[in-house]
Amino acid sequence: MKLTPGKKKGLEAVSDSRGVIAAAAMDQRGSLKSAIAKGKGMDKNAVTSQMLEEFKAAVTRVLTPYASAILLDPEYGLPAARQRAKNAGLLLAYENSGYDNTRPGRLPDLLDVWSVRRLVAAGADCIKILLYYTPFDPPAINEVKHAWVERIGAECVAEDVPFFLEMVGYEEGGDEKGIGFARKKPDVVAHSMAEFSKPQYAVDVLKAEVPVNMAFVKGSKACKGDSAYTRDEAKEHFRRAAAAAKKPFIYLSAGVDNDVFAETLELAAESGVNFSGVLCGRATWKEGIPVYAQQGVKALEDWLAGEGVKNIQNVNEHLKPAKPWFGFYGATSSSALS
Repeated sequence: MKLTPGKKKGLEAVSDSRGVIAAAAMDQRGSLKSAIAKGKGMDKNAVTSQMLEEFKAAVTRVLTPYASAILLDPEYGLPAARQRAKNAGLLLAYENSGYDNTRPGRLPDLLDVWSVRRLVAAGADCIKILLYYTPFDPPAINEVKHAWVERIGAECVAEDVPFFLEMVGYEEGGDEKGIGFARKKPDVVAHSMAEFSKPQYAVDVLKAEVPVNMAFVKGSKACKGDSAYTRDEAKEHFRRAAAAAKKPFIYLSAGVDNDVFAETLELAAESGVNFSGVLCGRATWKEGIPVYAQQGVKALEDWLAGEGVKNIQNVNEHLKPAKPWFGFYGATSSSALS
């Protein structure tokens, strides 16, 4: 397997010395604005661009010394990108925050004044997009999404930059946090990983959800009541989803608490899957939002230097079983791919 020079260089830039992706995520926009507004007891529209930039910059400054990369957005994250640690690569998000809620399908959209070429010019080592996806949507909806991803893949090929695709499962009109969707989630994740491993999409790394909801794994710390799967069944779901991937894949934290994400990674390790790292956001820094909202940026930096660093180190500790992305291609080092 050969990688083009730009794709190889980009993947090396966001990986640690082992070839594992230990990346922090700070590309939240709408959800971050809402959370700051809630913490300040103000209307969401009163949250300024300066507040978002200030929060992102603080997280980036304090946490990137412990990360192989940081994921930011070009809307509010570019000042933060310039303050990241020298060891940390840069992923930039290309999609608009949220989705089109005027019609079914949670259809995505790209940022109006950005292109892959412009993101690379702004310093991106890799490009990331988020796609809400379920194989159980009507074909007409998924055809739109498939074509959309193909276009972005072609842009990334043209600019010779790695393409990270984040897939988030959902159920139209359903409760994604409920036990009903928890039972469907293994199929949603496995089918999504199989679909976007296909060569026409030119995806380089799948940023995948874990295929189970830990709140419904019997015996897990997160499970407080009904369960959808035993621990052994959950491990089998991990293995089935991993087997569907024909590209390197990393796990997203999906906003769960740090201890829940750590337990999730323990389960992934027990299942023996070849995951290549994480892109972990809120599990590291979300508890700092009310600190910032009520006490300001200095208090946030102090919190990050204590609890935030402890959180990211906890995640890093659970990445020891992760496998290098280049191993997915049968190589023992990234240089063997050139």
